[in-house]
Amino acid sequence: MIDTNILLAWGATYKTFNAKEHIFAEGDKCYYYYQLCEGKIAWININDDGKEFIHKLVSNNESFGELPLFDNDIYSADAVAIEKSVVLRLPRLLFIQLIKESPEIMFKFNKILTEHLRFKFLLLKTIAFENPENRVFTLLNFLRSKINNSESTFNVDLTRQQIANMTGLRVETVIRVIRKLHDKGELTIEHGKIKMNK
Repeated sequence: MIDTNILLAWGATYKTFNAKEHIFAEGDKCYYYYQLCEGKIAWININDDGKEFIHKLVSNNESFGELPLFDNDIYSADAVAIEKSVVLRLPRLLFIQLIKESPEIMFKFNKILTEHLRFKFLLLKTIAFENPENRVFTLLNFLRSKINNSESTFNVDLTRQQIANMTGLRVETVIRVIRKLHDKGELTIEHGKIKMNK
């Protein structure tokens, strides 16, 4: 998202989080801009019964938890390390100064936030109106559309549980749906991994 050297020059520091460790929690005040360098982060809400809804799985070089940077409000979701992860943290006030002095970075943020919002509209519409098969297929298609490598196959880097947590379905339903999509030729399953043609 933002060049590592730029972040370091502005005073960002590395911080390591162990698997299942919270980076921030829903309701926390925002003090930092976060960018993932290594590992995997889930941006989630957890209800009183412990059920998770995954808003986003963060990949390397992606930022997360951006909204309170701009409105100075609290976080609306938790960020949790799925595996041991290294992030760069830049204090919020320095981040604000950085984007004021670098309009091209602000333009990138506008584009990223628009993509997040577009994905939310797509997902909410799918959850509200679509059957389980369409929910899963819409999610996988969206993720496939965001991959820009030259490989002919898209490897779905999500567990069945993560797909369930992103679509509001039970994991048993996701397993049945994936099997059905495989039988229809919409995707393939190799050694338990989901693959789709690009």
